[in-house]
Amino acid sequence: MVNICVMMAKLNSIFWDFDGVIKDSVAVKSDAYEQLFKSFGSDVAKKVRSHHESNGGMSRYDKLPLYLKWSNQSISQTLIDKYTDKFSALVKQEVIESEWVVGVLDYIKNNSQNQSFFIVTATPQSEIEEILNELQIRQYFLSVIGSPTEKSDAIRTLLTEYNVERDKTVMIGDSSSDYKAAIANHVPFVLRCTDLNKDLQNTLDCPMIKDFSSE
Repeated sequence: MVNICVMMAKLNSIFWDFDGVIKDSVAVKSDAYEQLFKSFGSDVAKKVRSHHESNGGMSRYDKLPLYLKWSNQSISQTLIDKYTDKFSALVKQEVIESEWVVGVLDYIKNNSQNQSFFIVTATPQSEIEEILNELQIRQYFLSVIGSPTEKSDAIRTLLTEYNVERDKTVMIGDSSSDYKAAIANHVPFVLRCTDLNKDLQNTLDCPMIKDFSSE
């Protein structure tokens, strides 16, 4: 594990994932997915939960059609939209009320004036904006990009738009999709370690952190 605060102090900008990096909210979404598909049987619900936890950075727009297929539903855009709305209703307030990752709020508040912060997340654009506004932290980020924009595209856009220097930035994430998006753009990656990404911890060769405490 590295002392993230020492490492980050040398950077000009930071790309942040949200769930699992700023808020400890991945389990909230696991519970919501399981609840959403519980009526199709415990086997389906457990399969859905397991897939979500193994693919934390994947958009719900990609997950829900797959989960509906596993549930033997006749998939239509209307049905996907219905389940998207149900999922959003289940998770938004829970995410807002979930625990902060230790040290992250202080770091963001104390360093937003001398570093450029960006959020790149699989949460839908309107939903992540609402969450950030409720948490009163939207003002600390120069730009926020959520679904349906792919993370790799979001980083590419921000690198150009804000003239970000790749050797003075980093992407902090907790999933393979975060890692792949960073690597696709030649941006250094830091993994925030959780109980759900132990496989990544064993396979990735990159700096790893537990939280944002200065100790």
